[in-house]
This record gives sequence, C-alpha cells and structure tokens, in this order.
Amino acid sequence: MKIAVTGKGGVGKSTVAAALALLMAKKGARVLALDADPDANLASALGIAAGERSGIRTVAQQKALIEERTGAKTDGYGQVFRLNPEVSDIAGRFGYLHRGLSLMVMGAVPSGGAGCACPENAFLAALVRDLVLRRDETLIMDMEAGVEHLGRATARGVDVMLVVVEPGRRAVESALRIVSMAREIGIGDIRLVYNRVRSRPDEEYLSAELGGMEVLGVLPFSERLLESDRDGVAVTDALEAQTLECFESMISKLYAGLGESGERAR
Repeated sequence: MKIAVTGKGGVGKSTVAAALALLMAKKGARVLALDADPDANLASALGIAAGERSGIRTVAQQKALIEERTGAKTDGYGQVFRLNPEVSDIAGRFGYLHRGLSLMVMGAVPSGGAGCACPENAFLAALVRDLVLRRDETLIMDMEAGVEHLGRATARGVDVMLVVVEPGRRAVESALRIVSMAREIGIGDIRLVYNRVRSRPDEEYLSAELGGMEVLGVLPFSERLLESDRDGVAVTDALEAQTLECFESMISKLYAGLGESGERAR
C-alpha cells in the first residue's frame, strides 16, 4: 500500500504519518517511511533521538552520488543529464531502521541561487517513482504542502492521498488547493483526516467547508501529543486511548478492500 500524507504546514501531517507508520510496522507490515518535506520532522515524530537524527543521511545532499547517477554536475548550468537515473538501491543504502520500520529522508534541494537544481530534482523524482511504482513495502510519504513530488505517472501508483486538516480557515483553504492539484494529476482516492478537533462545532465546521469528500478519521485535540513533540518521544507513546482507537480504525479502513499483497485493485 502506498500512502501520501499532506496538508498545510503545522496541521499535524508528520504526526499522522508517523503514527500510521509505527502502528502498521507494529502489526508486522514492512514499512518504509519517506520524509519528502524539506522541513523534515518525521524522524522526530517517530521518536528518533536528537543525537541519532543528526547522523541520518539525507538523499538530496549526496552530491557525488547524484552527479554519478545523473551524469551532470549539481552546480552547473545548461547541462544534459539523465532523467531516469538508477535509484533501485537507494532505499537500502539510506534507510534508517527504527522500531521495525525504515526511514528515508529526502532532504532539501539547494536553492536556485546555489546553482542548477535540475540534476537533484531529476534524481529525487526518479527515486519517488521507484518507491511508488516498483517497491513492495508499505510506503508512507510525509509530503510538503502540495503534490510537487508526484508526477502523473507516479500518481497512478499511489493508493491513497490523506489530506490532514485542522479547524481553521487557512488549513481548509490549503486542503482545497491540495485536493484540486491531486485530482489534476490523477490521484483517484483522496481522503481527509480531521485533526485537533476540540468539539462538535469544530467537526461541523470542517464538514460544512469540505463537504462531499470522504473523511478517513477524526482525531481529537490532544495535549499529550503536543507534549510528545516537546519531549522528543514517539507520537505513539503519547496516544490516549481515544486517539489510538481512531488511528486503529483509520488503518482498518485503509486496508479494507486490499488484496493479500496490500495493493489496491487497479
């Protein structure tokens, strides 16, 4: 199963991605968690200690590797480079094992002012295609706000996109833009995750603004989850019974209708 998790920055998408990854791995699934957000926070949400996080290698910063695979310098202009570099070994080389899952951090591509970013982007795009279309793990991608890492071909390999939204105008507007973009590139199964819902009016507000879209789950506001971020512990270590039940229900719904291979019928 291939899951892309997105939403406006700060709505808790890394929390959702981390909880799903940890709980699925605990159930015995082979899980690859991919942090595809340049503002990488997934390692922290998974409970990887600060000292260990500093040793995780990010893919985008592997200058020599990217130059070797694309055939172009990462700091040059007007170059010809391979659009489909070999990337099948990258998950094995850069995966960081933690609590039964493997974490891979994409990292930020250098800005345009630092040189041409085309080889890096081509390499990362090829990597996402390989992870989505060819590998057989349960893939959970914590994405930046949008669908920039997913091209049209790759989108056909994503089983579901989860758009995390909290009660608030900016979060709702961002969710609507993301849903529109996802539909444009061909993602068929898009579901909402309501997060930090404090009351019935909060849920009613989201339903009124986002009516007609399938809601995978409604996660209550949790002080303990906020504390887990402060204390640097895994989000699943801070789940209250009600929130854990919500995540378990979400996982059951995600697996419903999937074959033994964990892939949705196409």
